[in-house]
Amino acid sequence: MAQQLKRWESPRREGRNDKGKGGSARQRQRRKQFQALRQKLKDQSDNQNKKRGGNDASPLF
Repeated sequence: MAQQLKRWESPRREGRNDKGKGGSARQRQRRKQFQALRQKLKDQSDNQNKKRGGNDASPLF
């Protein structure tokens, strides 16, 4: 059964929980999580470089 809308109204989704979990707090959590993951990966790569002998750049001549 379709509901008639006034011209100033916009169509609404059915149900109560139409917003989901896409809020700004969730975005902050994801940003913080990715930042921590990037830092962890960077630390791992730094540790591997130190074990190998430090410099990755090999002399060309």
